[in-house]
Amino acid sequence: MALRSAPASSTTSRPVILVVGGGYVGLYTALRLQKKLSRGRAEIVVVDPQPHMTYQPFLPEAAAGSVEPRHVVVPLRRTLPRCRVITGAVIGLTHADKKARITPVEGADFELSYDVLVMAAGSVARTLPIPGLAENGIGFKTVGEAIYLRNHVLARLDAASSTDDPDVRRRALTFTFVGGGYAGIEAFAELEDMARYAITRYYPRLSPADMRWVLVEATGRILPEVDLDMSAWTVKQLTARGMDVRLNTRLESVSADGVVKLSDGEEFSSETLVWTAGTKPNPMLSETDLPRDERGRVPCEATLHIRGVDDAWAAGDLAAVPDLTADQSGVTTAPNAQHAVRQAKQLADNIAAVLSGQEPVPYRHKYVGSVASLGLYKGVAQVYGVKLKGFPAWFMHRAYHVSRVPTFNRKARVVADWTMAMLFRREVISLGQLQDPRREFVFAANTGQPGHLPPSRPQQPETADDQAAAGQAG
Repeated sequence: MALRSAPASSTTSRPVILVVGGGYVGLYTALRLQKKLSRGRAEIVVVDPQPHMTYQPFLPEAAAGSVEPRHVVVPLRRTLPRCRVITGAVIGLTHADKKARITPVEGADFELSYDVLVMAAGSVARTLPIPGLAENGIGFKTVGEAIYLRNHVLARLDAASSTDDPDVRRRALTFTFVGGGYAGIEAFAELEDMARYAITRYYPRLSPADMRWVLVEATGRILPEVDLDMSAWTVKQLTARGMDVRLNTRLESVSADGVVKLSDGEEFSSETLVWTAGTKPNPMLSETDLPRDERGRVPCEATLHIRGVDDAWAAGDLAAVPDLTADQSGVTTAPNAQHAVRQAKQLADNIAAVLSGQEPVPYRHKYVGSVASLGLYKGVAQVYGVKLKGFPAWFMHRAYHVSRVPTFNRKARVVADWTMAMLFRREVISLGQLQDPRREFVFAANTGQPGHLPPSRPQQPETADDQAAAGQAG
């Protein structure tokens, strides 16, 4: 496809700063740059396939109904009024020429010229070539996936309560999660907590004992960010709730009819398969001329400048940033939100400093610790060596993350959601029609012929935006 060129800036006297990605690093970098640089000092261009940034630590609470889905996303245009926001994807980048190829959400591809590059495209789910995984699994990185799972889990409760067939009921009430990191454990625990609440109050034909929640982890422990005793305590708490935690176990395959096969030899039917087994750098890096290390990351100096490349910076999940606080040499910072947010601010400060003729400052941050929610009023935390369990950990989880979510607007809305949840019962309604909104119309358009009905089982969301809009009603 022929590319048309887009001028980098309306005025040639000011540099163009291209920020590839609107996640943690992209949003926080652009937000700080528009504050640090005087108006007209530079043009900041942010490119991302979604018009919002997703605050991922709140996805489990959004899935469980504790936070409104729209309140875990931050609109880029509203938050970055002094930046040019392009909703589209960077499909190629030649830094030697300082040109990026962009595919907008609609319209023809075009080239964008820039002067300074900020690579902040983040990561994607790290999957394995497991038979049936792509056809049956779903991730947990977007608001669309979170809201799909909320509706799907509640729909499975409805299906199980509406049948006397034990096989159908068993298949509907078996929920399988793969991956025992923080994202997997929080999603696993929050959704089970929501389902248990719903069954106890609204499904007299079901019992919490009818559900089977299976966590599959390939290593010998979960939550690698905390000490082993805290990991073991978390496993004990989950198993006390009747949840099945399988350590040193791998997912072998998933059949077309939903039969899950594990490496320990067990096979069972499950209509829910959630994959949270790690991430990898955004594969779009392969379409650039930037250097990459053996793990596909962009190698950076401690100043967050891309090693050996002029006018190029990177941070977050796709960047290999030296950890100056580590005891050993060669250690890089962990790919988590704690580092990403702080790196973004240092990166913005360094760009502003270089534009003013000053020297950049190395990024240095000692890992504080981790907090995780295990359901309403339940949590685990290890911060500055202090270990907390139960309600104190859950409270710290909420306090920490509400302090980190961008903008006062979103902080206030999240706190309001929590306040309302304390005053009223949880909303546990499955809006299954949102998973396939054209079903009834297609049925009517085909004169009511049953053969023309779309599948009744909820389908996976095509985009995050579709389900974010749907989640507002859920």
